[in-house]
Amino acid sequence: MFFKSSWTADMTRTPGSPSPAHNTVVRLAAADVATLHWIFRLAVAAEFIGHGAFGIRTKAAWLPYFAVAGIAETSAWTLMPVIGTVDIALGVLALLRPMRAVLLYMAFWGFFTACLRPFAGEGIWECLERAGNFGVPLAFLGLVGWAKSRTDWFARLVTSTVTPTRVAMLVWLLRFTTGMLLIGHGGIGAIMAKDWTRYFAVLGVGTATVEAHALSRLVGWCEIALGLLVMARPSAALLVFVCVWKIGTEWLRPMAGEPLWEFIERGGSYAAPLGLLVLCQWQQRLKPRSG
Repeated sequence: MFFKSSWTADMTRTPGSPSPAHNTVVRLAAADVATLHWIFRLAVAAEFIGHGAFGIRTKAAWLPYFAVAGIAETSAWTLMPVIGTVDIALGVLALLRPMRAVLLYMAFWGFFTACLRPFAGEGIWECLERAGNFGVPLAFLGLVGWAKSRTDWFARLVTSTVTPTRVAMLVWLLRFTTGMLLIGHGGIGAIMAKDWTRYFAVLGVGTATVEAHALSRLVGWCEIALGLLVMARPSAALLVFVCVWKIGTEWLRPMAGEPLWEFIERGGSYAAPLGLLVLCQWQQRLKPRSG
């Protein structure tokens, strides 16, 4: 239990003005913000713990990213467990004691590592598909507000009221984040024509059928359309579908024999549409009341 009250309201009245009900500006109270706080908190922890696990295990697919920075292969293998340990430590810290400084670093690191992919020759779609890695930490930071002093960066985050203006800002941020991760993943299938046959196989669809009907491209174009629709008009039904879609399709990874960490590290891809759904519903409730 964070706070007893779910809503607060500022009511002002000047002489000759309408009744207070006409001037009520409803603010989202801390008890409601706590829901979104935990969605973001669990997501950023999952992102970094999952990503860090691959560093501890070491992953050959990371070698091209080190090469972009001019780091030799022998040094890259040595650095992977170090980076993995830092990522896991930050993920655990965000879960147990979230701080603004940690969220700012997570947003920067998520954006930086996503941008390494096109520089390593993987294409822009791989970068966009990881929008959740930096968009969700940034949204978490936007939820709690920018630090007002140096000590605020390292103070434990507490739930507080949020104004309609901040809710609107977060809505646009998560619309962009959700849209980009869908468009990016869709582009990997539709434009890059990445081989997704092993995921279709989990669903009982054979390689011959996938190739005959170009199912990877078809699914990719559908995801691009979903992303554009989220950015243009994010309805509640659409966001529920997107959230279920992302969880379901990413769960195919461990079902296809990939490490469970592949599913866990994409926590931002699930939290972005879920957080956007919550915010859009709140935005309707936060409109000024009329008598």
